[in-house]
Amino acid sequence: MAAAASLARRARWRGLEVAFWLLAFAAVFVPAGQHLILNQIAILSLFALSLDLILGYAGIVSLGHAAFFGLGAYVAGLFAKTVTGEPLAGLALAMLAAAALGFATSFLVLRGSDLTRLMVTLGVASVLHELANSLRDLTGGADGLQGVVIGPLLGLFPFDLYGRTAYAYSLTVLFALTLVSRAAVHSPFGLSLMAIRRNRLRAAALGVPVHRRLIAAYTLASALAGAAGALLAQTTAFVSLEFFDFGRSADVLLVLIIGGAGWLYGGIVGAILFQALQDGLSALTPEYWQFWIGLFLVAFVMFGRERMLGGLRGLWARAMR
Repeated sequence: MAAAASLARRARWRGLEVAFWLLAFAAVFVPAGQHLILNQIAILSLFALSLDLILGYAGIVSLGHAAFFGLGAYVAGLFAKTVTGEPLAGLALAMLAAAALGFATSFLVLRGSDLTRLMVTLGVASVLHELANSLRDLTGGADGLQGVVIGPLLGLFPFDLYGRTAYAYSLTVLFALTLVSRAAVHSPFGLSLMAIRRNRLRAAALGVPVHRRLIAAYTLASALAGAAGALLAQTTAFVSLEFFDFGRSADVLLVLIIGGAGWLYGGIVGAILFQALQDGLSALTPEYWQFWIGLFLVAFVMFGRERMLGGLRGLWARAMR
């Protein structure tokens, strides 16, 4: 009973969470011109959330998380091009495909040390990248998948040029999958993942089915990453080999480093800060903005990471109380 009461307290909604989501949905009604950036932030937040489930909670390191992102994008794009442009059906199919890939590769990823996992995840993404490049008749190869036409959302809301429908769609999917992730981490399943991350041998000695828990977490995270890729493909009506690039996996890892791994809103906070930093610096110095982002990230990790994240988490904990 005490454990159940503790889980119920952890899962209870706080005022700051409610205010955050109300503000996010209210942003749908801001003047046109900002929704495209907001849509990018929502998609990046979902992608970071998927990585946080395996890195921050399960302790599984990955350098090839873009494999699931890219697969979801190509599945959604091909579905819209060859079957129907109905976005929700394409999203569901993309999540299923990414989850199937995650389940199939989890047996390889979970073997060996962290270095082995890094190489295996990177290898999976590289293999998919080369397959997409080779199957030109299906994927368009280096030219990308063109001719993708997405129908109106629910048959009522067409995707407009300014991105208002796209942002509302991506934000709703982000909110729904955050609820799923929230329920997972605030449950015995989530507690067992944290126990495995801290000490796998001790968790196994306590009777936790370590391998099955990690497979389940990896499969769930893969589905969420596939959903993020599908959202980007549907809201831009284009898919390219860049969706599988190492740079995409590195970017989402940086987002998680900025926001902090191991708490559900770390990916969202990191996505907001990363996108704001990227857009702001690219506007100030169009030629050297990547240099300044790199310099900021080095300084952030070396000098200010623990202090800044500690203060942010402290404020969040006090707000939650």
